[in-house]
Amino acid sequence: MDAFTAGLLQRIEATETDLTHARETGDDFLVEVEQAELDDLRRLAAEHGVQVSATATA
Repeated sequence: MDAFTAGLLQRIEATETDLTHARETGDDFLVEVEQAELDDLRRLAAEHGVQVSATATA
């Protein structure tokens, strides 16, 4: 795995964690921000052929 792929997957994982936390605390604004970030990261992964496992935060 190259550095780009590893970094991207790490960012996706961190964003998923942050999104879960925002949902648990009821921070609707942060949920929107984190979801948008996650969508962008997943789009970037798809554009570069990086496989991302599906999660419950999708």
